[in-house]
Amino acid sequence: MILSHDDEGSGPAVVLLHSGVCDRRMWDDQVAALASSHRVIRPDLRGFGATPLPAERFSFAGDVVALLDHLQIERAAIVGSSFGGRVALEVAVTAGERVASLALLCPAFRGVPSTPRADAFDEEEDRLLTSGDVAGAVELNVSTWLGPEASAASRDLVRRMQAHAFEVQLAAEELDPGPEATRVDVDLALVSVPTLVVSGGLDLDHFQDIAQHVADSVAGARLEHLPWAAHLPSLERPSAINALLAEFLA
Repeated sequence: MILSHDDEGSGPAVVLLHSGVCDRRMWDDQVAALASSHRVIRPDLRGFGATPLPAERFSFAGDVVALLDHLQIERAAIVGSSFGGRVALEVAVTAGERVASLALLCPAFRGVPSTPRADAFDEEEDRLLTSGDVAGAVELNVSTWLGPEASAASRDLVRRMQAHAFEVQLAAEELDPGPEATRVDVDLALVSVPTLVVSGGLDLDHFQDIAQHVADSVAGARLEHLPWAAHLPSLERPSAINALLAEFLA
């Protein structure tokens, strides 16, 4: 199955991979800014937006490569937000010849120790979902991941995207066997393309630690720290992220 996606503009290809609380709609502002100079591809990953979860084992990175094959794109820059950043790194180490560069916005990454603040969020989200309070879990995510610069419209969009993701993923938990993604343990020493890592000064400390670790471990990586940003800077101050991406991708 090919991921549900949008394909706009012409020029060098850029793939935008959404965060785990969002879907491809999070990139509306970036598509508008980049499509005049790039071919911009934004998929919904499995279990998000318009792409359902499969009944069988699958690979997030493999899905992205299959989409590139489907669109006859040899190489692309990949921009990933949070969970999308983790998937971008998985593509870079499993199919590095398909990746021209990486821009990782507050990326997720396995292997960096968690922190009490991050653990407290996980525990509270689990408590709310276990008790059936999906609306409360949605609000927890909105308040945790968006900083004060986010507009009311951005908050409402994240609220709708997260609610849909919970709906799809909670339904999948009832399946036996349920869908399972192939685990990829990323060796950052294998990443050899130009890499931009963005960190938010208002993000959870765990994600700030991840950004620093990735920037320190990928040869030649550039770390851009944004004091005003929480975890989803492209939705908090879109114009700043548009300018940063345009400069990096030029």
